[in-house]
Amino acid sequence: MDSEYRIYLSRAENELNLALIIQKISNEKHIQPEIFGLKEDTYYSAVISHAYYSIFYAAKAYLITKGIKVKAPEEHKKAFDEFYRLVEEGVVDSELLMIYRKMITRAEILLEIFHAEKSKRGRFTYKRIAQANKEPADESIDNACFFLKQIFSLCKKSK
Repeated sequence: MDSEYRIYLSRAENELNLALIIQKISNEKHIQPEIFGLKEDTYYSAVISHAYYSIFYAAKAYLITKGIKVKAPEEHKKAFDEFYRLVEEGVVDSELLMIYRKMITRAEILLEIFHAEKSKRGRFTYKRIAQANKEPADESIDNACFFLKQIFSLCKKSK
């Protein structure tokens, strides 16, 4: 179990690093033609997606330290529900749950992972230009950084 939670923490870091790389490429568009020979574009939806996965894998890592394993089907829902339960029990700070919930909502909207919360769908759906997702992408990065830092601390305390 000890190595399994570390694998998920490593994956969470990897996803956050990729989100940061994509954010930089989107913010500094000159990189795209200079290094990759691509036309200038933005990829903020991918930033949000990878920031979400960072949080998801961090949450899975923490759940494992508590002896909780979640698997498909509905792995994302199960992970959230178990994380929610720990918040309800006072084991995890509710601020982390709020971040997790917000990131799930963004992932649902952008990736159509879930079909819940349809009322929020229009928030990004009608912003068809990728550039319009810059602000939520920046917030997603901040949230993922905070969440991962807190989970690392919680995992350390759990071990």
